[in-house]
Amino acid sequence: MNVEHPRLIDLSHTIEAGMTTYKDLPGPVLCDYWTREASRANYDDGSTFQIGRIDLVANTGTYVDSPFHRFEHGCDLAGLPLASLADLPAVVVRQPWQDGLAVDAGAFDGVPLQGMAVLVHTGWDRHWRTERYFSEHPFLTAAAAERLVAAGAAFVGIDSYNIDDTRVRARPVHTLLLGADIPIGEHLTRLDAVPDRGCRFHAVPPKIVGMGTFPVRAYAIQA
Repeated sequence: MNVEHPRLIDLSHTIEAGMTTYKDLPGPVLCDYWTREASRANYDDGSTFQIGRIDLVANTGTYVDSPFHRFEHGCDLAGLPLASLADLPAVVVRQPWQDGLAVDAGAFDGVPLQGMAVLVHTGWDRHWRTERYFSEHPFLTAAAAERLVAAGAAFVGIDSYNIDDTRVRARPVHTLLLGADIPIGEHLTRLDAVPDRGCRFHAVPPKIVGMGTFPVRAYAIQA
C-alpha cells in the first residue's frame, strides 16, 4: 500500500517498461533475472525471492546530470558530493509555460539563490507521456544560468523536457551550470505542491564511476 507522508513530496516520475523520456532514446527493459519460481528450489522453508534486471539509458525518468555528462574530465556521479544533492534548502521559482517558454534571468530577481536547490516550476510536467512533452518546452536562458552561477546556486532543477532550448544546436545552460559544478535535475514533477520557501530537497543518484547521469527519487521535505 502506498501511503504518502504529509511532509514528504515526491517529485519524481515513475519509471515503467518501454516508456519514453527523451525522444529517440530507447525505453527501459524491466524483467526478472531470478524468478520466484526458480528460487523456490533453493530453500526448504518455502522462501522465494525475486531479483530484477533493468536495461536503461541513463537519461530515463527524473534524473540528475553531473559535470561528467557535459565535460570529459568533469566530476562523475561517484564524485558528486552529497552536499550538492541532499538536504538542500529549496526555493521554487514559478513561471507558467503559458506565460512564455524562456525562463530568463529576471525570473530570479529577489530570490535567495546562494546554496539553494533552485527548482523551476513551469507546469510542463502535465504533458508527461504525451507527444507534446518533447517539443516547444520551457527552458532556462543562458543569462538565467549565468545569474544562478554568479549567485552560487547549489542545484538547479526544472519540470520540463530539458533545461536548455532543444530547438537550437547549443546547450549553454548545461555548459554554464555543469561547468560550475552545479548538478542539474530534469523531468521533475509536482513542483506545484512544493512551497516557495521552507522545504529541504533531496535528489541522490547511485554512486557510479564513469557515468554522468542517472535516475533519482527526488523529493522535498516540508518544514
